[in-house]
Amino acid sequence: MNKTAPQLQQKLNRFDLTIIVIGSVIGSGIFLTPSGIAQQLPSPLLIMLVWLVGGVLALTGALTFAELASMMPQAGGVYVFLKEAFGGLTGFLYGWAYFLVVNTGALAALSIAFATYLAFFIPLSPFMLKAVAISSLVFLTAVNYFGVKFGGIFADILTVLKILGIVCLIFIGLFWGSPHTAHLDPVIPPIENIWSALALAMVGVLWSIGGWHHATFVAAEAQDRRKGVSFALITGTVIVTTVYLLTNLAYLFLLPVNRIAASDRIAADAAQAVLGPAAGSLISIIILISVFGTAGIYTMTAPRIYYAMASDGLFFKSVTKIHPKYNVPAFAIIFQTTWAIVLILSGTFYQLITYVAFTDWIFFALTGASIIYFRRRRPEANRAYRTPGYPFTPLIFVAISAWFVLNTLFGAPVQSLAGLGFLGLGVPVYYFWKSKNKIQTLPERG
Repeated sequence: MNKTAPQLQQKLNRFDLTIIVIGSVIGSGIFLTPSGIAQQLPSPLLIMLVWLVGGVLALTGALTFAELASMMPQAGGVYVFLKEAFGGLTGFLYGWAYFLVVNTGALAALSIAFATYLAFFIPLSPFMLKAVAISSLVFLTAVNYFGVKFGGIFADILTVLKILGIVCLIFIGLFWGSPHTAHLDPVIPPIENIWSALALAMVGVLWSIGGWHHATFVAAEAQDRRKGVSFALITGTVIVTTVYLLTNLAYLFLLPVNRIAASDRIAADAAQAVLGPAAGSLISIIILISVFGTAGIYTMTAPRIYYAMASDGLFFKSVTKIHPKYNVPAFAIIFQTTWAIVLILSGTFYQLITYVAFTDWIFFALTGASIIYFRRRRPEANRAYRTPGYPFTPLIFVAISAWFVLNTLFGAPVQSLAGLGFLGLGVPVYYFWKSKNKIQTLPERG
């Protein structure tokens, strides 16, 4: 890229980055997964326990990724960490999975979720539901097309609104629901296969708690590249964990476990139980804002992975082009949205999402392990932040992540093997791109 070519600009401050962390995590999960978790674990004590474990996992991951981000504050984040530690193939497979399954599948699901919740207020036919989903995604693409700062401001506003809404829900639960604390029975009922139930419940928790790593994707556009992302990862994850624990406590104050298990709209039903239909409608609006805001952040952050891959010669060269006026990877943003629209129209994205978590957490475990490699092989590297409690902090993260991946492999072999097969297809694609561009710079091994 020549000296006059447009560059990614450093416009995101610490508040913007922290909002990206919070907004990436708090989407639809906290409003949708409590029902399934309560079905597996009909015990308030166990419900709070799995959310606490999820919070510990997210925090240990954030503490680990914070050091990696301070070492390599480049566009692409996790892609860069994996490439530098385990070689170009591993980095490419992460980007490959993120584009075709993880992020675009999540965008398709979030867009459909937005349209579905909107249908509670405006009747929508199946055709109109998909049309609304696509329209919302196109709108978010336009917002992020006009610059990272513009997209960041949009994300800031929606995330602040969703946090205020969730705080209202917590307030309702802890104050209006306090007479119903009999729901918080500490006695654990008999569960036929407790370990299987815990593992299945963790699927919902990990789906809800994931996303904090999105801040690493835009590290190259941070004003304080080496410390800003680390600050955001830690601060945002602590806030999210606290909010999630309080939100679930509010649910338990408002409704007994059996009603939580039976509810598809737990937040609205919980508020409605004490304040009536108007409160349920208000919470539904908050969910709409939450889902829309999260989709907006995903639209903004993930294209930086494809930009980084293309810069390494492992993706279409046009993806490296930066818009001359708005200084964003414009083609990468449009490319991502186009594929997400295909998933919405095909109706197959629900099948893709069944193994999104399995695929994603394979790379999470590898990324957590990479810090051990960098500590041994690059002790002299510039680290503005060092992971506290090393090596135990990353080892806890890797151990829980590996347990989740292995349990999913044995518990849901069809979806897991499909995910592994999909990754396997990326191997010949990688060598095709490498051969086509005669790449010599990417290491094959750490």
